[in-house]
Amino acid sequence: MEKRILGIILSLLGVAGLIYAGISFMNGGSGEKNIKAIIFSGILGGIFFFAGIKLISNTKDKAT
Repeated sequence: MEKRILGIILSLLGVAGLIYAGISFMNGGSGEKNIKAIIFSGILGGIFFFAGIKLISNTKDKAT
């Protein structure tokens, strides 16, 4: 149960990071600092998202 909740939290954080990267990219990624932020948030968001999805899919429900 705890792993599934952690997976959901990681997935939501990943989606938020990917949305932030997309919005930053669409608003104009000019400037070295902004490009680094877009790349960093995109990669980190992707890692969180896929780690959360993997954690959710690998966790088996136990009947109580």
